Amino acid sequence: MVAPSLRARVRAGMIDEIKAVARRHLATDGANLSLRAVARDLGMVSSAIYRYFPSRDDLLTALILEAYAALGDAVETADAAADPADLRGRWLAACRAARTWALAHPAEYALLYGSPVPGYAAPDDTVAPAQRPPTTLVGILRDGVASGRLAPPAEDLPEPLRADVAELVALLGMDLPPALLARGMAGWTQLFGLISFELFGRINRALPHRDEYFDHQIGLMADLVGLP
Repeated sequence: MVAPSLRARVRAGMIDEIKAVARRHLATDGANLSLRAVARDLGMVSSAIYRYFPSRDDLLTALILEAYAALGDAVETADAAADPADLRGRWLAACRAARTWALAHPAEYALLYGSPVPGYAAPDDTVAPAQRPPTTLVGILRDGVASGRLAPPAEDLPEPLRADVAELVALLGMDLPPALLARGMAGWTQLFGLISFELFGRINRALPHRDEYFDHQIGLMADLVGLP
């Protein structure tokens, strides 16, 4: 393999520095990033930063992609570490990993799941990384159906929801009953609703024992899905 050139290594190092400073700004100022402010903190003239990120949106996209990758890694690693046959254990481990990552990286989580950034439209290359956590949860359901350990619900979905969910099943390329996928999606939205309410201070006074509350709620979602 050919070693990266000195120029490439210097450029990669500068990009990492820019992103590190930008993450600090996320923590203090939210997603309203200013390339000028980032350049000032780095001791650069403002025009120099555009050699690395042509616009604020390019820098935001880089931070979003890194955050999705880190969250996806955390969830997938937790699932892989659990007993493959323990569907409920895998579900709980994946959900807890998502919460643990979010609490350790609140600014990055807010960038992904908080209020939309005014004037920013996420490009298509953020879609696949964003799907990694829910795909992990859906994979648990797929494995349960394939092994016979998870019985799909008997309910029938109303139109036009049935058609929407059937289209999602085809898009995922997984052999899942649409009603089961719909329940899995309820679990996914509950998971990130729980995390968001905790992270943004919506339940903290009412529920001081948040670890126990979280475990109780994701257990209820596991029951809803039908995980043994």
